[in-house]
This record gives sequence, structure tokens and C-alpha cells, in this order.
Amino acid sequence: MIKKHSILPEQPARDYGHGLAYQIAGEQLAGIKDYAKQCRKSGARYVPEEKSAIISYLNDSCRISLPDGAVTYAYNNAEVPPRDKILILHYFLRATGSPLTGNIITYKELREGINYYRTFFKRAIEPIINNFKDSPQKLPETAALLGGAKSDFGDTAVTIKALPYVPLTIVLWQADGEFPPDGKIMFDSTIAEYLPMEDITIICEIIAWKLVRLLKTGGSSTG
Repeated sequence: MIKKHSILPEQPARDYGHGLAYQIAGEQLAGIKDYAKQCRKSGARYVPEEKSAIISYLNDSCRISLPDGAVTYAYNNAEVPPRDKILILHYFLRATGSPLTGNIITYKELREGINYYRTFFKRAIEPIINNFKDSPQKLPETAALLGGAKSDFGDTAVTIKALPYVPLTIVLWQADGEFPPDGKIMFDSTIAEYLPMEDITIICEIIAWKLVRLLKTGGSSTG
């Protein structure tokens, strides 16, 4: 028999989605047999006496409690925001330990990337173009606050190590008489061995808006 009315979650859909994703990630984390091995694969530091893993995330250190999956900032034990902690757990769970190749690819070269590129561009690249197009020279100094360094692409470029095996390169081209300003985000060819497609979009969106907030606040806040 088909029910006429579905029971909807009382909390907002986004919160419900985050809660469900976190629950699933926690269950998968609890199923890992060898945490030391998974730490090596993900580039995290295993701390068995604390039952935790310490992992670098956007120029911060975060602590993953094992096996319960709580994710906090290592320096003050404050809880990491929901999207970030889910992304960190997904990375830790998915990591294969494959070394970086140095072969740079674009989002469109990822499996299904070309189908989702318009959404990716709007969520992750457009905010950077719109906010840095008049002052592209500020991109390197702003990115440095997230651990970024200058790269040799386009008119201005930076590489930010979001997670131990996830470097992202942001490239900007200034407007000229013929073309409007443009931008691109590129990855090491191993990116799909560390993050699923949706999380690749999310980490780029998170970085984009952290850069925008740092630019607007003069480097005092990432939001």
C-alpha cells in the first residue's frame, strides 16, 4: 500500500543531509580494521594513545577521533563545521595512498566532469573571478593565509594544499580588449582516488569563499 503522506524530517533538509552523511561516514570509519594503515594512505598522523588521527586541512590541523568520527580543530578542540568534517572523513576513508603524479587535469577531465561543469563553475570559480578580477595581485597573498603558494599558470595562479594529497591550483586570466576575465581550478590526476566528485566541488567552493572572505576582511577571517 502506498502512503499518501510522507513523514518529513523536522530539521532543515541541509542539516538532515549533513547528519545522514556524517552518520554513514562514521559507520564506515568504525569498520576500518587498521587505522595506522589508513593514516599512512591519507597522510594523517596516527596517535594511538589518544585514539585519533591528526590531519592537515587548509593550513589547520584537525583531529579525527577513532572510531567515533568526531572531527575537531587540534589546537583548541572546537568542532569543525559540518560540511568540512564530512569532507575530511570522506577523504580519510577514500584515500588510496597513491603518490601525486604531477600531471595536472581540469574538472572537465574528471569522470562526468563535463556534465557538471556549469554548476562547478558557478559554485567554485565564478566567486573567485568576480572578487579578484580587479585586484588579481591579491590572490597570492590571500591564498598564503590558507597555506597557498604562487604557481606558473595564466596571469596569476596559486596552489593550495587542501588536504595532504589534494593540491588545488587556481588560475586567473585578466580581461583584455577581446576577452572577459576568466578562471580555472586544476587538480593532480590522482584527485578521484582521494575525493568523490561531489566533494571535489565542495572543497573548491569552500576554498573559493574562504578566499573571498579573507579578501574582504583584509585577512582577518575565513568565515
